[in-house]
Order: sequence, then C-alpha cells, then structure tokens
Amino acid sequence: MGRSNKEIAERLGVSLKTVDNHRTNLMRKLDVHSVAELLSYALREGLLDTAAQV
Repeated sequence: MGRSNKEIAERLGVSLKTVDNHRTNLMRKLDVHSVAELLSYALREGLLDTAAQV
C-alpha cells in the first residue's frame, strides 16, 4: 500500500526498528536485495491486493 516504515510501525503499534528488522529479515530469507525486488516478489506470488485502497 506504499506505507512508510514509520506509518507501518504506528499502525501495528511497534517500533520503527522492529519494522525495519522484519523487512530486512524477509529480504535476506527471500534473497532479494532491494525493496523493489521485494515488491516484485510479493506481486508475483499473489501476496498483494492490487485493488487495495491506500
């Protein structure tokens, strides 16, 4: 949905560092090297609702 790490942290009630750590761990486990690659992976695997409203 294009939310920033700060917005995600506020919405989930966790720290900004927690959001960053989770994203970093996902990227490492999926062997992707940028947020663009991570989004591409999520789209390819059907993990994102492309009709979702921001």
